[in-house]
Amino acid sequence: MDTRQLAAFCAVVDRKSFSLAAEQLGVTQPAVSLQIRSLEKRLGEKLLDRSGRRVEPTEAGQRLYRSAQRMLALEQQLLEEVSGESDELRGRLEIGCSTGPGATVLPLLLCEFQRENPDVAISLSVNDTLHVIDLVAERRLELGVVGAAPRHRAVTFEPFFQDQIVLAVPPGHRLAGATVKLDDLRAEAVILMQEGAGVRQMVEDELRAGGVRLRDLDVKLELGLQESVKAAVAAGHGVTFISRSSIEPELAAGALAAATVEGLAPTREISLVRSTGRTPSRVAEAFVAFARERVP
Repeated sequence: MDTRQLAAFCAVVDRKSFSLAAEQLGVTQPAVSLQIRSLEKRLGEKLLDRSGRRVEPTEAGQRLYRSAQRMLALEQQLLEEVSGESDELRGRLEIGCSTGPGATVLPLLLCEFQRENPDVAISLSVNDTLHVIDLVAERRLELGVVGAAPRHRAVTFEPFFQDQIVLAVPPGHRLAGATVKLDDLRAEAVILMQEGAGVRQMVEDELRAGGVRLRDLDVKLELGLQESVKAAVAAGHGVTFISRSSIEPELAAGALAAATVEGLAPTREISLVRSTGRTPSRVAEAFVAFARERVP
């Protein structure tokens, strides 16, 4: 099996475009089209559906994609071992994370890792938890780091590090620095992150366990992800549940204050997400080992 054809095929599936795949591979679009046609002819199957606005794999293409990813990862590992590059990392790491760990912890880890491994290129994308998990499941990202671990048959979750959830309030707020009861929240305007955010999912579960639902609170605003929520709280428009690590700079500067809520777990597990059955690259394994030595 010609792995160049498999690489072209996987790139088209990942990017959902022949032109973007060609750009990724550093070749012309006709060259990518020729590789795909040759692969389809050899296998006797149509692998890609080109009828829509985006290119999508057929059922046969989906089956091939999973196996092709494993074969390409093994080929890369073999090349590194044979070429004697075992002591030097080279390659690319594509990783995604949710907004909590994506605010401070993960970017700093990635910067330190890249500084120690200058031949490694790193791409970090930040999205809500569910979107990160979907990207890993589709193998568009090799690793994900998220603050919730919902069931998903196409990925596996591993404990990574601990984070703390706090109630962020405006500076000088009556709840600043306090431990408050759930009933105290009923008098506060609550600002939420959008559905799909890991912090929101965790808080909903914790509130429900305590006999309180979000609709029982005075939810005034849903403002997307954490940057917009932080800005609204700092301006005095309400309070919000948020990862403490994501607001450390604001706490230090006095732009926000924090409180804890009785009945809500003060810590949460940040999880590492991998695609089920995918052979990890040497770069990904090296980063995970590097990070585990440095996070609590």
